[in-house]
Amino acid sequence: MRRLRYLPWRSLLQVSGQTIVIVILLEVVLTVGYTQSFAIRRTLSLLYAPPLGLVITLMAAVGVGVLAVYLLQRFYPQVLINSATLWALIPCLALVIFLKSLLPLPGFLATLTTAQLVGIIVGVFWKGRPYWR
Repeated sequence: MRRLRYLPWRSLLQVSGQTIVIVILLEVVLTVGYTQSFAIRRTLSLLYAPPLGLVITLMAAVGVGVLAVYLLQRFYPQVLINSATLWALIPCLALVIFLKSLLPLPGFLATLTTAQLVGIIVGVFWKGRPYWR
């Protein structure tokens, strides 16, 4: 429990916020494209149709996890990344996604479902593989 106190929570929450802002921008662009363009509407309908929809949802969640670790590496070099930091990044992302769900925004790339949470964990540890110690 003492080690939890010394994790870089502020940096991890900032990274989570930045990640979700990028995801929100992507969701808004896709929503506008869906409503304005027949080609995008048809493509998204095809991609999110069963059974491919579950795979696309999982891959979007993996992408969110990968993006979070990339932003942590790129913009927070002072943070020592190890397995504890990667594990701490996951509840930070879950918290920010929960806060995002309270806003009236489209939510199909990052929602707080079990499948997407598993995808985020896979993405965080896939991109953070060099930091497992």
